[in-house]
Amino acid sequence: MLWYTVLVLAVGLERVAELVVARRNARWSLARGAVEAGRRHYPAMVVLHTGLLVGCLAEVRWGGRPFDPVVGWSMAAVVVAAQALRWWCIRTLGPRWNTRVLVVPGLPLVTGGPYRWLSHPNYVAVVAEGLALPLVHGAWLTAALFTGLNAALLTVRIRCENEALGLAVEPADGSRAGAGL
Repeated sequence: MLWYTVLVLAVGLERVAELVVARRNARWSLARGAVEAGRRHYPAMVVLHTGLLVGCLAEVRWGGRPFDPVVGWSMAAVVVAAQALRWWCIRTLGPRWNTRVLVVPGLPLVTGGPYRWLSHPNYVAVVAEGLALPLVHGAWLTAALFTGLNAALLTVRIRCENEALGLAVEPADGSRAGAGL
């Protein structure tokens, strides 16, 4: 359980690093006239993602969840891949990446990096991590609960982002546009 606690805490520290980047990027965006959307669902997102981390540790500790090496190590690989995808998104978007929905008017949508293939690759990372992190140590209730609640939240979030990004300039070449978030 100790190594799993370290893994969950490492993911928690990664979340803190994201918030530091997001705060810096928010200042950049707001200085350029960014418009924020989705303020009402943001607190629910924070609670849900915090609950994921707490749920992972609580279910394993008090639910007596065993470690299955085949499932555990494969899910650990998915967690690592999700982190890599998330940071690829952050790097691709640069100062435009944020945990909030901030859109700077007049900027074209991002079409490079993972946004070349997916509109919302960061959420692919969130979904993968939300399922895999609990399953690393058999916390299937946390995985199921987070996945269900996250699906509902992402429905709201992606609709919000798509509406907000509808204000942004479309790419002139007609290529698949990334969400930019």
